[in-house]
Amino acid sequence: MSRLKGRVTLATVAGSAGVSVATVSKVLNGRSDVSPVTRARVQEILEKHGYVGRRPEPTRRDTIELFYQGVVNAYSVEVIQGVVEAGQAAGVDVVLNSRPKHPPTSNANPGRAASWIRQLIANGRRAAIGLTSELSEADLAALERARVPLVVIDPANTPEPELTSVGSTNFAGGVTAAQHLLALGHRRIGYVGGPPTSGCNQARMSGFRSVMDSIGAPVPPEYIWLSDFLYDDGVAGGSALLDLRDRPTAIFAGSDEVALGVLEAARARGLRVPEDLSVVGFDDTEVARLASPPLTTVRQPLREMGAVAVRTALQLAVGEPVASHHVELATTLIVRGSAAQHGLSIAAS
Repeated sequence: MSRLKGRVTLATVAGSAGVSVATVSKVLNGRSDVSPVTRARVQEILEKHGYVGRRPEPTRRDTIELFYQGVVNAYSVEVIQGVVEAGQAAGVDVVLNSRPKHPPTSNANPGRAASWIRQLIANGRRAAIGLTSELSEADLAALERARVPLVVIDPANTPEPELTSVGSTNFAGGVTAAQHLLALGHRRIGYVGGPPTSGCNQARMSGFRSVMDSIGAPVPPEYIWLSDFLYDDGVAGGSALLDLRDRPTAIFAGSDEVALGVLEAARARGLRVPEDLSVVGFDDTEVARLASPPLTTVRQPLREMGAVAVRTALQLAVGEPVASHHVELATTLIVRGSAAQHGLSIAAS
C-alpha cells in the first residue's frame, strides 16, 4: 500500500479505506459499533500513513505555588527538591515563584497582598507553600479570606500560633552542636547565625546558649553575630569573631553556607581548621560534604520537610484536619572533619 501524499486527514483515510469519515472517527475513539474487519482495515491505514489527529486538550492538573523571598541557596535547593518530588508523587504540579520582601509599611497597605492572592486564585492554585518567607498580617488575612491553604517552611519571622508550619528541632540541634564542641574540650565558642527575628535562628541560638549557661560558661555578647544565613554573612561574622583579642576556639554557624564563610575568614587569617578553629554548621546540604575540610554539621531533613509541607497543604486543600499546626522533624549531628579536640595552638598564638 502506498503512503498517502500531503496532509493526512480523516477524509483521506476514509477514502483510502472505503468507509465514511464517521466510521474512521469511531475507530479512533474506540467505539464498539464497527465490525472487526472494518476496524482492522482502518487501523492499518492509520498506522501505515502516520495519521496524527488533533492534539487533545491538556488535562488540567492541580497546582501548588511554592514561593520564596531572597536568593535560592544550598538550603532552599534541597527543600525545593523535596517539594517537587512529593508533588510528583501526589499528582500535582509545583510552580516556583519569587516574592519581593515586604516594605516596612506592608501591613498598612493590604492592596499588595490582595493582588497576590488574586493571582493565586486566577492561576487555580490549590494551596501555597512559603519557603523561609516573611508574611505580613495583610498576606495572612487575604489568604484566609480566599480560603487558600498556606504552609510555611522555616518562617522568616516568628510564626503566629494559627500559622501552619514545618521545621526541624532547631533548639535540640543547637544543644547538640554545643554539646559536641564542649565534649571536644572547647569553652570559648561563638555563634554566627541568621536574622534576629527568624524563629529557627532564635531556636538554634537558644539551644546553644542554654547548654553554655548550664556549665557556667555563658556566651559573651561579642561572641554572637547575627545577620543572615548566607556565605557573605559567615565571612563577615567569622571575621568579627576571629579578630577579637580573645577569639573563640570554636564557632557554631547557623547554616552550612555561613559555616563556609567562617572557614574562609579563618583561612584569610592563616588559621587552620580544625587545628586552630573548630567549626560546626547546620543543615547538611551538599556544600557541607564538598567543603574543605568536610563540614561537621547538624542535619535537618530538608527534603522530608518539603514533602511534609506538600502533604499538609493538600490535606488542608480538601478540608481534612491536620494533626498539628507546627511539625518539627528531628535533627542529627553529622561528624566530619571541621571540628576536633581543642589543642594549644590557638591559645599559644
